[in-house]
Amino acid sequence: MATILIIDDERAIRKTLVEILGFEGYKIEEAADGEEGLKKFQSANYDVVLCDIKMPKLDGIEFLSKATAINSDVPIIMISGHGNIETAVEAVKKGAFDYISKPPDLNRLLITIRNALDRNTLVKETRSLKRKVSKVQEMIGESDSIKKIKDTIEKVAPTDARVMITGENGSGKELVARWLHEKSNRAEGPLIEVNCAAIPGELIESELFGHEKGSFTSAIKQRIGKFEQANGGTLFLDEIGDMSLSAQAKVLRALQEGKITRVGGDKEIAVDVRVVTATNKDLLQEVEAKNFRLDLYHRLGVILIHVPSLNDRKGDIPLLVDKFLEDIAAEYGQAKKEIDKKALETLNNHNWTGSIRELRNVVERLVILSGKAITEDDVKSYV
Repeated sequence: MATILIIDDERAIRKTLVEILGFEGYKIEEAADGEEGLKKFQSANYDVVLCDIKMPKLDGIEFLSKATAINSDVPIIMISGHGNIETAVEAVKKGAFDYISKPPDLNRLLITIRNALDRNTLVKETRSLKRKVSKVQEMIGESDSIKKIKDTIEKVAPTDARVMITGENGSGKELVARWLHEKSNRAEGPLIEVNCAAIPGELIESELFGHEKGSFTSAIKQRIGKFEQANGGTLFLDEIGDMSLSAQAKVLRALQEGKITRVGGDKEIAVDVRVVTATNKDLLQEVEAKNFRLDLYHRLGVILIHVPSLNDRKGDIPLLVDKFLEDIAAEYGQAKKEIDKKALETLNNHNWTGSIRELRNVVERLVILSGKAITEDDVKSYV
């Protein structure tokens, strides 16, 4: 159900619009002047605003200027009984969706509101699509450890050297892998990601190398594996420490020879792939426990990049929080929420066992559940 804010100093006009639009199924809120309307606009999310022009305290044109500065995505329809062509043109130039004279023609009003809502939907869908096609998120942070990682990426990415990324869950290992690909000479090629921990041991070889039809019971057709899909690009093997020993042997061979063989096949297939890996485990301990091959470890770990946990880079928390507030506001199509200094200090003192992923979730929770601004009490309640 769409929510419409009606701002008009004439009670009779508001009452009429409330009855008409309420009957059409819209949720309605009212404001008796521009100042009250602006306060409501700042503290809540509306799908459409109907605003009079001649009002006390803050007129419609002033409201329009201030409201579009707060959130330009919300369509604002100006309504006035004192208007002329010049007023209408001025309103549209300042960002109004449309201009309707009083008394408003009912059919035109309803059609204009529907068009405004349709445009709002298109804006949100376009923003969502842009997020999906955008290549890589920014790497946020000014701590020494993050600066070192950025510097290493700049040096290593243009080469074909294999990189092993270590760090706790949620620390941002995948982002490092994406930047290595984005800044590499293979950036125009595919980046294929495989979470080794999410694939059962008996299926990992088929996932990586593909299989021929009939090679096992459920192999009803030929399958192209991730190595072939990544040809000419980058293969990112996440949680490499969870890969089975038999699959490790085949990966080692693929790295040594630049060739793979599909499960159930005998044809060797040449592949040109840069392999980047990530793990939250100490692989040398896994080698001692005979869970990981030492020769594969040395093949994969030409360059080692360790991503610190959020607890080890707390100086970056204010920057990360600000970025998350900005991103979440864009996702929800609303104004960016403010956070007070004490709330930020409380976040800084928290023990982030889930690292950056946990911080992002917490910020989103605070945006949804807090009031106009995020306070210290909000953080204590919702973290």
